[in-house]
Amino acid sequence: MKQIIVIGGGPAGYPAALKCAALGAKVTLIEKNKLGGVCLNCGCIPSKSFLHEAHRFQIVRSQNPSLAPDWASLQQTQRSATQKLVQGIAFLLKKAGVTVISGEGRLQSEKEVRVLLADGTEQILQADGIILATGSEAFYPPPFDALKGKIYDNSNFFDMPALPKTLAIIGGGVIGCEMADCMNALGVEVHIVEMQPRLLPLEDENASRTLLQAFTKRGITVHTGISATDAKEEGGVFTLTLCDGSTLSCEAVLAAIGRKVDTSSLGLENIGVTATRKGVTVNPSTLQLKGNVYAVGDMNGLCQLAHAATRQGEVAAANLCGVSAQYHNDRVPRAVYTDPEIAGVGITRAQAAAQNIPLKSHKTFLLANGRAVAQGQTTGFYELFSHGETGQLLGALLVGAQAAELIHAVSVALEARMTVAQFKEVIFAHPTFAESLSEALHR
Repeated sequence: MKQIIVIGGGPAGYPAALKCAALGAKVTLIEKNKLGGVCLNCGCIPSKSFLHEAHRFQIVRSQNPSLAPDWASLQQTQRSATQKLVQGIAFLLKKAGVTVISGEGRLQSEKEVRVLLADGTEQILQADGIILATGSEAFYPPPFDALKGKIYDNSNFFDMPALPKTLAIIGGGVIGCEMADCMNALGVEVHIVEMQPRLLPLEDENASRTLLQAFTKRGITVHTGISATDAKEEGGVFTLTLCDGSTLSCEAVLAAIGRKVDTSSLGLENIGVTATRKGVTVNPSTLQLKGNVYAVGDMNGLCQLAHAATRQGEVAAANLCGVSAQYHNDRVPRAVYTDPEIAGVGITRAQAAAQNIPLKSHKTFLLANGRAVAQGQTTGFYELFSHGETGQLLGALLVGAQAAELIHAVSVALEARMTVAQFKEVIFAHPTFAESLSEALHR
């Protein structure tokens, strides 16, 4: 029986442990904080809980403008959901026979891990294979590094004692936009400061433009092409000096500038591996780092999404246990849970242009969708991409209601290597948002 050690119990680590156990290995999982990692405890799940409740509150407040949000109640709802899911992971690991150790793991060699336990004692574990899944943390560049501990990041944002009246969000990426959406819906005055020319700089420009229009209409102030050159706090008020010479004052600041990988305590030097702020370099298909050591999730820099991490963990586990498996980074769907939602999968316009792929666009606007009109959710569009010569589906960009759910229909089509002609044969129920996928292909 193979002895496998997994360091890190987040969305990459615990699925890897479960997969190894299912394949007959004896597994030890080492986690220094909480099972579920950032995603479950202070990222994906908490943010979606708050977004859902904030959007519900926004609807109710439209009928009663004097209504104020109950921040403490929202926090309790989120914590209850998180607790249930953490307990569920612990149950699954116990049922699978995975030994969970609370401590910090450090590589001694490719087959040996030293564990610093919570009580200060140490333990040496031997292994036939090791999976590293230690995740990432919020990045604080200057001038915000000097304010760390006074401003928020995703790890402590939902623990705010009270809602601020004004909030500056540094970074207009996925986290920044989702939190701007949430706080605005709860009545907070929100400013986004993004140094790139547009929101969601890694997303399609049409999606960014649609989101900017929606945010502006709702009263969110967006500063693009602008960076902060100085940041100070005095008397509970933050003052940001922007590169155009203007200043911005607010009660709270959220740093959503990006993530960094800290492997300083992992002992990578003991196996001859070096890392950067972006992580380590692995085989992008098998996730192998070196020998029988694999690195999955945020720490390898391939894709900082929880579901990508989960798939990577499962692929690494399978390969370690002798079952050949491959990870495909180009098949990972992405989603932004703002209003409107934004989701995509497969090739983008920019990628097609860079690779000289003849791309054909099939696009329909939700203004033409029956259910969207009936429910007053007509903002946005659904767009599918195909190869201009072969007709094979290559990707999609969905902007609007239900985008994060419906993108998986396209994911399945891509996995099946369907053509436009084949996808047109699929029957969608009416009236649904999903039928716009079919309508797009007829355009």
